[in-house]
Amino acid sequence: MRKIVYSLAVAALLWSCKPSENIVSNITKNEVEVQIDLNGIKDDKVMVTVVPPAIKSEKITYHIPKIIPGTYSEDDYGKFLENVKAYDAKGNALSVAKTDDNSWTISDAKKLAKLTYWVNDTYDIESTHDIFSPAGSNIEAGKNIMLNTHAFVGYFKEFLDVPYQVNITHPATLWGATSMTDTDASDTKDIFTVSRYSELVENPIMYSKPDYTTFTVNGMEILIAVYSPNGIVTAESITPEMKTMMTAQKNFLGKFNSTKKYSVLIYLSDTSRNDAHGFGALEHPTATTVVMPEAMPKEQLAEQLKDVVSHEFFHIVTPLTIHSKEIQFFDYNKPKMSEHLWMYEGVTEYFANLFQVNQGLITEDEFYERMATKIANASTMDDTMPFTKMSSMVLQKPYKEQYQNVYEKGALIAMCIDIQIRQDSNGQRGILDLMQKLSNEYGTKKAFDDSELFDKIESLTSPEVRKFLDTYVAGPTPIPYDVYFAKMGVTKAMTKVTGNAFLKGMEPNFSINPATKEIFILAGSEKLDFYKNLGVKDADILLEVNGTKYNLDNVYDMIMGSLTWKENDPITVKVKRNGKEMQLKGNIKLPSEEVEGYQATDASKAKLKEAWLKG
Repeated sequence: MRKIVYSLAVAALLWSCKPSENIVSNITKNEVEVQIDLNGIKDDKVMVTVVPPAIKSEKITYHIPKIIPGTYSEDDYGKFLENVKAYDAKGNALSVAKTDDNSWTISDAKKLAKLTYWVNDTYDIESTHDIFSPAGSNIEAGKNIMLNTHAFVGYFKEFLDVPYQVNITHPATLWGATSMTDTDASDTKDIFTVSRYSELVENPIMYSKPDYTTFTVNGMEILIAVYSPNGIVTAESITPEMKTMMTAQKNFLGKFNSTKKYSVLIYLSDTSRNDAHGFGALEHPTATTVVMPEAMPKEQLAEQLKDVVSHEFFHIVTPLTIHSKEIQFFDYNKPKMSEHLWMYEGVTEYFANLFQVNQGLITEDEFYERMATKIANASTMDDTMPFTKMSSMVLQKPYKEQYQNVYEKGALIAMCIDIQIRQDSNGQRGILDLMQKLSNEYGTKKAFDDSELFDKIESLTSPEVRKFLDTYVAGPTPIPYDVYFAKMGVTKAMTKVTGNAFLKGMEPNFSINPATKEIFILAGSEKLDFYKNLGVKDADILLEVNGTKYNLDNVYDMIMGSLTWKENDPITVKVKRNGKEMQLKGNIKLPSEEVEGYQATDASKAKLKEAWLKG
């Protein structure tokens, strides 16, 4: 999972069929059959019908996940189910008792012929819950259904390992983008079959008007599907950058085995209305779900997609290939977390940056700048909390407040291990080599015990790597990053960083009058280079930028647009000062500051550094 942070009456199920009608019997089938009706959407709710195999017990419990792999948060997807009903083969209602937010127990279960319920979506009510948007759901009749399967379909523990057949009826105008294979030839019904519940959970589907491209990279078929509610972005418009990125990833991974088909499902949120605002992506073995703001300029969108989609794609290495038993036998409602988030998220995030300098997508200096930013971000977290303990306890306080550090310190842990392996092997091997060997040792079908991983890594690398793991990953000692950079001939240096015209860090230099929705410049901001160069004064009301009107309703679009501005480009700003409108013209002057970063300074280590970044 990769998050991006920017600041800033119930429909009732009516039973009207005759006793023997519309009941699907699964007595002779050892599979769970699911029917999802996208034609009968009511109040943004979808009807789901579940037909289980023959049940031998007097009671059985149906569960919707509390948590899913990759999110590391308890989200209680069962809260979005309504009117859960159970029926026998004659249409008689059976007793259903809700035992917790995510569980329903059916009495007289031997007679259970089907279970029905309505599913509400999460995107348009995100202020009421904390579900990360790419793991949530959207239901807009005739427009878009983001069908993350875990939010719609649950499981009986007794049938976790039996096949699931999912039948989805939908308007002919909507097409389902997914890595699964539809075995129904009609354009109004899809049939998907998977081997077990966990496979279904890992296969999201996005229904919308068809807007997709496909291409092949080293034998892997890539599907790029886009939903842009206002038609601003198309799959075709972003495919060149995606193809360049994913080709570079495959080249970086080399012989690492992967799936034959991979889907990138991109939902672009309309931030001017109640819509998804948890931006980022969620990984699956053969797919990534992405949520981004539709208003983001294409150039900036392409950059963000490069970072977040590459992160999710690299999850095919870990935990999707290399993982512990906690991952292999994931409990959706009573999860036990692994100690090794430093590997699952940290190594993944490191690869998402390393491959870009390795394949020439960013410069060496840009790579150092990214790592320096991660060091700065990690320094704001608890640097003495053992990473293994934080990982295993990540669902509880105070550990869950440190989760964001998996993308910061987690990536830096991976970098230091990479450097140590390069030094030990005189540049011949790195952390990618380690991950390839771990993949050969374990792979998708074989999980490791949490307690054995460090021993295994030591046997594949060196005692120095084991010492690092014990001291800085399992122990409370902060990592001396300068020492590890120096092994590659890289030392601290001051570097110039360009900022944003409207933000310093995450703080804006303007505010908004809630009564009028007008944007006004904060006191002291007129001294900033951007405003000073244009003649903007404190308390000026900002009306337009380059001919586009802005206020509270679309201020987010203004910030997104500014992310692609270039120094000295012409700009026109309209302001209101003391009741009088004024048009100010000039060139963009972006803020910059000297920050502590890193540069290669030791020529004697140049060959080793080259092996690290380009090997």
